[in-house]
Amino acid sequence: MDLMKNVANTSHLRSAFCQEGGGYLKRANPTNLTDIFNKYASVDKNGEKFMSPEDFIIKYLGLFDGSNYNKESVKLLAAIVNTSKTGLISYTEFQAFEGLLCFPDALYKTAFQLFDTNGNGVVSYNEFVEVMRKTELHRRIPFNMDSPFIELYFGKDRKRLINYAEFSQFLHDFHEEYAIEGFRRADKSGSGFISVMDFQDIMISIKSHLLTKQVASHLIEAASHNQSGSRVSFPYFIAFNSLLNNMELVKRIYLNVTNGNRTQEVTKEEFMHSAQLISQLTPFEVDILYNLCDVLHQTGKIVYNDLNAIAPEHYFKQITRSITKLSAVSSPEDRGIFVQILESAYRFTLGSVAGAVGATAVYPIDLVKTRMQNQRSGSLVGELMYRNSWDCFKKVIRHEGALGLYRGLVPQLMGVAPEKAIKLTVNDFVRDKFYDKKGNIAWYGEVIAGGCAGGSQVIFTNPLEIVKIRLQVAGEIAGGHKVRAWPVVKELGLFGLYKGASACLLRDVPFSAIYFPVYAHTKAGLADENGYNHPLTLLLAGAIAGVPAASLVTPADVIKTRLQVVARAGQTTYSGLWDAAKKINKEEGFRAFWKGAVARVFRSSPQFGVTLLTYELLQRLFYIDFGGTRPTGSEQKVPVGIVAGQPVKNPNHIGGYEAAIPIFSGIETKFGLCLPKFQVPNTS
Repeated sequence: MDLMKNVANTSHLRSAFCQEGGGYLKRANPTNLTDIFNKYASVDKNGEKFMSPEDFIIKYLGLFDGSNYNKESVKLLAAIVNTSKTGLISYTEFQAFEGLLCFPDALYKTAFQLFDTNGNGVVSYNEFVEVMRKTELHRRIPFNMDSPFIELYFGKDRKRLINYAEFSQFLHDFHEEYAIEGFRRADKSGSGFISVMDFQDIMISIKSHLLTKQVASHLIEAASHNQSGSRVSFPYFIAFNSLLNNMELVKRIYLNVTNGNRTQEVTKEEFMHSAQLISQLTPFEVDILYNLCDVLHQTGKIVYNDLNAIAPEHYFKQITRSITKLSAVSSPEDRGIFVQILESAYRFTLGSVAGAVGATAVYPIDLVKTRMQNQRSGSLVGELMYRNSWDCFKKVIRHEGALGLYRGLVPQLMGVAPEKAIKLTVNDFVRDKFYDKKGNIAWYGEVIAGGCAGGSQVIFTNPLEIVKIRLQVAGEIAGGHKVRAWPVVKELGLFGLYKGASACLLRDVPFSAIYFPVYAHTKAGLADENGYNHPLTLLLAGAIAGVPAASLVTPADVIKTRLQVVARAGQTTYSGLWDAAKKINKEEGFRAFWKGAVARVFRSSPQFGVTLLTYELLQRLFYIDFGGTRPTGSEQKVPVGIVAGQPVKNPNHIGGYEAAIPIFSGIETKFGLCLPKFQVPNTS
């Protein structure tokens, strides 16, 4: 990826760490910083505490192994913070560095301070050479410091000083020049070709930060496949690197072709047409892209996950998933049973709270829906009690008070926890079985997973719904005695609690089979270009998915309601699913199967929207890493303090300092400026 574009992305760091209101993290207050500084500062000088380089780099940031580290590297990195260049970090410098991390160009500023060893605000030729010669990169492939490129920036006499703005451009250009220098060294005959082995060595030595494990392990195969031989030309070398530098642009081109769909396969011709319209990606680069994808997956077409396999994760992770999962270990089964139980309890708790919030928010609509469905119409069943849903709502308020709208809420809430827990768990479990090697899932896999989820919940929902429904309709009988849940349970008995279960299955299986796939695709469609969903889009996705799911299964819901309600004197009774369907159609007509459809949509749609919004927000706010599969949607827009996919373990990384480790890591992963981590053995 182009370095300037990468650094522009550090604006996310500012929004994530330095917003004074409404951000993910606010800047650390001075009191917290003072306490943390004093905790790690081991040097007392003239009554003032200071951090040594080891205190900051090893103890606080934890970048190197404290038992075996390269002292020169530690000093160089600590000098980024120690702007006075005294060798010790004062509290003022510690505090000032937090401010630096909040700048949108923090990565370049940090790199500049690494090279500004004198702390005078400019970088000289000698300072640049001093730092570069200590890097692992220069040790592997020495750069010609007398090259015309160096002369253009530092002058023929190497006396020109470079300020920060010029240095940022220099560092970008130097990185690209380094790769060309590596090619020149390998092309000893000046033929414009190098061997595939030299190509692999240059890419791994100089451009390793642009390589994923998949690409790194297939470099020779990819080069041989495209160049049709054992040599790599200079144009191929430049095009290959240009492609890796511009993978974010490649992703945008793909999404432009598919209108945001991340699973649609795209041919080379389709991609080329879009590339020529919105970018300067060359046909050669497109050829390399498709050849590389073919080497990795051998399909001849590309999907979004192919591009993720080529583009590496950067110094802070940019989440691009919509329905995929983030796993903290290679396999969840690697964890102990106790940890898995804790994780289940954690998810169960979040699902309970989310379900309770969603159910409570729309419960009055659910009560109206139930009474409308239970109302018998036609010449054989007497006078109508309610003209429509609005009339039902007004009469409940008038005769039973506002609390009448919440009759049966308690058993409903009792059922929400196990229902949501088992539904979400089964859906995720079955979906996992249908994912292919590319991380995609076919539509029928989504439908089957949703259907299994809906079927699994009936064991919990049917008993509680039958109790809820009988409590909801109890208020219709004028002067009737107050009905409570426990007497209803005792009256029904174990088998009675599952009366209407067949209709419940007929409703819940297709509902979930429709809902979960529609929600997944709607959520993906509403996500931003990085695959992230804001709370409003989560709510909207859940609500939209509920419309077709709730409306299309209304007939089954009507039948279930009739089977579970106690018929009053003169009302028709039903012996089963088919009997109820025939009698309703005969006595009330086909339209009776759609009673309460509007109320059902207005209840189910917002309920699931609120439930899933609450569930995903709770996961973002209270996420605990149990090392297993992370539930969909639990990620932050910019996960903080992550290096190489691992969360920062130091709880004292607060405020802007959450960005410290990703920024330090970024100096290596973006510029290839890897300082040696361990001591070089003294052989003298």
